[in-house]
Amino acid sequence: MKILVVDDHALFREALHNVVAEVDGSATVLEAADHAEAAGTLRDHPDLDLVLLDLGLPDRDGFGVLAELRQRHPAISVVVLSANNDRDNVVKALNLGAQGFIPKSARREVMLGALNLVLAGGIYIPPDILERDDRPSLSAARKALSQTAASGADFGLTDRQLEVLALMRLGKSNKAICRALELAEPTVKNHVTAILKALKVSNRTEAVIKAEHLGFALPLPQPASR
Repeated sequence: MKILVVDDHALFREALHNVVAEVDGSATVLEAADHAEAAGTLRDHPDLDLVLLDLGLPDRDGFGVLAELRQRHPAISVVVLSANNDRDNVVKALNLGAQGFIPKSARREVMLGALNLVLAGGIYIPPDILERDDRPSLSAARKALSQTAASGADFGLTDRQLEVLALMRLGKSNKAICRALELAEPTVKNHVTAILKALKVSNRTEAVIKAEHLGFALPLPQPASR
């Protein structure tokens, strides 16, 4: 596995290097202090598996770098790191295709869990972000939505698919969903495909965000009956 850490603070790069070593001791960790260095590294190492991207780069807007990465290197996963983890930043990063958003203030064990989740195919979203209601406009929007909230049934989703969507909202990978619902992996993959098709989105992140905006009441997942 080959990972690129893009951050202008040497101490934070070193800290991430140590975290990655705990996730996979055999991983190759490359470093870049700014967008220019990162671009050069990407040219030299097109086989990168993951980019850990700080939004606060000195020579380029981090969101612009993220958009460029997703357009030019769609096979490389990108996880955003930022000291500014307000809801707008998180949602914007996910909308641009980030596989996760890790606040720089997160504890070491949280970073470890987030990276393990992303590398297993999941999406990491800070739990408090989905629950936080820190903007009057968001509260008003949710109140309006609650009066005419859509349901999963309106989109042809089954109860089981809504349970899968609920676990996707928690950032669970397909394997984790299999364990939680006691389903075979091909079955979960079929459910995920059906969810994306029903919501007319192209990835799991967009599905979660759209379900939240539509006001879906997602059920507490239950294991499949034997």
